Amino acid sequence: MAFGPAGPLRGTPLLPGDKSISHRALMIAAMARERSRIHGLCEGSDVHSTASALRAMGVRVERAGNAWEVDGVGSGCLLQPNRALDMGNSGTSTRLLMGLVASHPITAMFTGDESLCRRPMGRVTGPLSQIGADFAAAPGGRLPLTVRGLCPAVPAVHRLTIASAQVKSALLLAALNIPGVTRVIEPVPTRDHSERLLARFGAEIEVRPAEEGGREIKLAGEAELRPQQIKIPGDMSAAAFLIVAALIVPGSEIAIEGVGVNPMRYEVVNLISDMGGQIGLHNVREQDGEPVADLIVRHSSLRGIDVSPALIPAMIDEFPIFFIAAAFAEGVSRTSGLGELRVKESDRIAAMAEGLRAIGAKVEESEDGLEIEGSGGAPLAGGARIESRLDHRIAMSFAVAGLHCRAPVEIDDMRPVATSFPDFAETLKGLAE
Repeated sequence: MAFGPAGPLRGTPLLPGDKSISHRALMIAAMARERSRIHGLCEGSDVHSTASALRAMGVRVERAGNAWEVDGVGSGCLLQPNRALDMGNSGTSTRLLMGLVASHPITAMFTGDESLCRRPMGRVTGPLSQIGADFAAAPGGRLPLTVRGLCPAVPAVHRLTIASAQVKSALLLAALNIPGVTRVIEPVPTRDHSERLLARFGAEIEVRPAEEGGREIKLAGEAELRPQQIKIPGDMSAAAFLIVAALIVPGSEIAIEGVGVNPMRYEVVNLISDMGGQIGLHNVREQDGEPVADLIVRHSSLRGIDVSPALIPAMIDEFPIFFIAAAFAEGVSRTSGLGELRVKESDRIAAMAEGLRAIGAKVEESEDGLEIEGSGGAPLAGGARIESRLDHRIAMSFAVAGLHCRAPVEIDDMRPVATSFPDFAETLKGLAE
């Protein structure tokens, strides 16, 4: 699919529900008893992978009109699946569900597509082994991987050496069915959707600064969670692509309503605002425990910036589209400390460097980051065919770049975008009409 030069972008695009919250809402609702209703659930295939796995373990998860219903079975009551759990492309589904299974008396095999089976799982299986779960993985700690849970599992103090919301969330989900108190200490704060949702569903959870720095989360196990009705906000990671599109295409102005503006997800907006991006925040409110707002975005002259490694945990998924913004800025942008991007759905550092060079940007690649010399707002050459590498964020990033190139940019495969934003191509092209 090709994305070419566009006139001013106008309109009020609809966002998918926040993918990170959607995964967690399904899993936590499954650990409550009786029926929860979830509005605004992300309809991407990643979230459907989570729903399918929960069904295989005895949880009813079904669409009902404009909402999704989850008939929770209660903590400790997942059933033995009679087939391998196919996670598709979803690393979040895989890692978080490993946490749920780890404290249940069941055994589950996890598998996935080619991209997911290349991604290492050791950062999750290591900490979960401390509670007594047993893992048998393919070479390199990869999928296919079998988890044999332990019940009752052992409460533990987990001092994480790497800041990871997925690892933290897997441990907290496991803790729901562990007697006593589990403590998770993270070196720096990471996105806290799990903590907010667990509190809303009635878990005994405490979050406070850790004595040694970072943040400590304490969760009382054998939790009796209460079913809820919740509405999930629009996905900030999805919004970031539309934000950058409006910023780089001259004359653009768009409004994005109902976006989740959790402080641990908003750093991408803060960073692009520091580059000179005109992004207005309006009608700030709280929605089922999460801050939500409407955004007004106008075309802006961007300037290069040096990104602090301290921002990485809060915007790890948004760096591909940040690189696109940097390619159209005035001056040089520099990033470092992004080694984790090499083990996402693809090697995102290499993929972005290769693609940016192909459309005419000046890029220097290091082991853990990129240095990008921007065009000063001028269009790039474009005219290239980009390999998405089965990575939805690579595909979406270069689709956005194509809107401000002199010649169209062709994406070899847009199908991976269905994992997070199924209507992305239509939404982007609709704004340009």
